[in-house]
Amino acid sequence: MEENLVFELGHNSVLTTQRTGRHLIVLRSWDRDRIVFESINFSRLRSLTVFGNWKSFFISKSMRLLRVLDLEDASGVKQDDLDKILKLLCRLKFLSLRGRSEICYLPSSLGGLRQLQTLDVRHTSIVTLPENISSLKNLQYIRAGAAVQTSVPHASSSWLPEFRRSSRLVGIVVPSGIGELTALHTLGVINIGASGGKDIMKEIKKLTQLRKLGVSGINRHNCKSFFADPGHVHLESLLVRLDKDNQDCLDDISLPWENLQSLKLHGLQDKLPLATSHLNKLRKLDLEMATLQKNGIEFLSNLPELCILRIRVNQLEDDKLHFYAELYGEQLLTFQKVKILEIACSSVRTINVSFGSKSMKNLELLKLDCSSASYQLNGLNYLSELKQVLLKGANDEIKTALEERLLADHPETPPTVKLEELPHSS
Repeated sequence: MEENLVFELGHNSVLTTQRTGRHLIVLRSWDRDRIVFESINFSRLRSLTVFGNWKSFFISKSMRLLRVLDLEDASGVKQDDLDKILKLLCRLKFLSLRGRSEICYLPSSLGGLRQLQTLDVRHTSIVTLPENISSLKNLQYIRAGAAVQTSVPHASSSWLPEFRRSSRLVGIVVPSGIGELTALHTLGVINIGASGGKDIMKEIKKLTQLRKLGVSGINRHNCKSFFADPGHVHLESLLVRLDKDNQDCLDDISLPWENLQSLKLHGLQDKLPLATSHLNKLRKLDLEMATLQKNGIEFLSNLPELCILRIRVNQLEDDKLHFYAELYGEQLLTFQKVKILEIACSSVRTINVSFGSKSMKNLELLKLDCSSASYQLNGLNYLSELKQVLLKGANDEIKTALEERLLADHPETPPTVKLEELPHSS
């Protein structure tokens, strides 16, 4: 701020305060005084971030050199405002409309942003990308998809609110020319089925520089084609969401990408894709399944680099979740690098969660969703590095009981226990 690089409009901003700089932040506390705003010199402005109520006069003809526009935390942005933005700010490199549900479509004037590198339209009402997006050859990141209220297969009416709110993403429809954006590093979430099925998959396979890909609309008709070609040798992060009533379509599928570090599989029935040596680099795994069986846990225990494991299930085999493996009666070293473990289950019964003497020795954070299921925890004394237990949807009584248990198991440095409120369902 001393070098006039960053300035902000807040509750103390008046005509006599700083009126120039490269980066402007409009805070919620500012009173939206148009006279003050129009007195600012925007000739050097390169980025604009808006918190709170949006006003149409926030975009000015004098902002022609603006490179970054972040409206994720702005409210009241209208479709007409977006039309104006795209026509005036033709040098934008970064545009975020994330969370602006009032925005329904991207105008054709988007094709004029020839320098655009990042487009973030997640959690908007945009369901289709315009045809002329293929002309934006500098695009590296397309982030899209909107949350809807659904549940995993066979889930009961008591399913977790978080699941209902975000367990599915409506993937966006992309045009046939998407394969021309060869600079893309990130693409998703796109709806494979609604975008043309096998034809759109041919387009995606042209994007050889992809590091992060998210797809929905995977079903029995297109899954083998999607996973058949190893392609995308640089792919590090993959999200796959299965169509309803297609929960078992990945049962006989192998994952062919050897550089995967992050994998999200949502909508599975009771089987994981075939275990292959290609997953040796996997560090983060997020599973959403109807049922998780014992052999599924054994599969997970064989992932050597796994650090973060999130499991969301409707039910568990025998209501048990045992994070250890044995051979001839002896426990094996398993889950050696896992530091974060999250568990959520919609079962109204008690879930038996057990840790072995040689498993998860580096676990630091354990997160349990108690809004539907209750948990019987065994082997907490083996978790020597455990620092925190986060309880979602629990009460003070559950918290106190767990604190006493942890104090007995870890008398010198007991892990902290915190309550996390469930988000309000929309």
